[in-house]
Amino acid sequence: MYRMYKVLMVFTLSIFIPFISFAQSRHSPYVGQEKREIKALSEGDIEGYLTGQGMGFAKAAELNHYPGPKHVLDLAEELRLSKEQLDRTKETYNKMHKEAVSIGRQIVEKETFLDNSFASQKIDEKSLLEMAIEIARLQGELRAVHLKAHLEMKEILSPQQIDRYDELRGYQGGGGKYKHQHHKYHSGHH
Repeated sequence: MYRMYKVLMVFTLSIFIPFISFAQSRHSPYVGQEKREIKALSEGDIEGYLTGQGMGFAKAAELNHYPGPKHVLDLAEELRLSKEQLDRTKETYNKMHKEAVSIGRQIVEKETFLDNSFASQKIDEKSLLEMAIEIARLQGELRAVHLKAHLEMKEILSPQQIDRYDELRGYQGGGGKYKHQHHKYHSGHH
């Protein structure tokens, strides 16, 4: 009798477990985000925009041997920066940071306006399109500001310092061996 009960129990669980997991999987991955002040932005996103953080905007540069000024400043001693390099790096960082904060503030304002437009149900297709394009333009500008700072750092540091930077940041297999190669995906005709 006990054995039959066990078999029946396993059979019953095997039937109901898929229903339970199916019911749970119907929840949106956005659950809880409806309580955010700006639905499309997390608190971390907002803070990142308002404080000029990199937020991954410069990965294309960072991971291709174009150091970031903030991290160069953090590693100034290990990179053995000269006084001139240190001054130029600070100048590059300060300019980037000022522009990034300004653009980031505009992004947060536009996202707030977009969110409020949906919340108040006072949005139409024309205004939606205008806001979405403006936010995307600002995000592109912000990304360019961060990437440009990385580009400037390539001019400030020596190839050996860039190799050391990559090593200190933990990037594997890079070093100087890639920096003189032409990328096979560059634009233009061959």
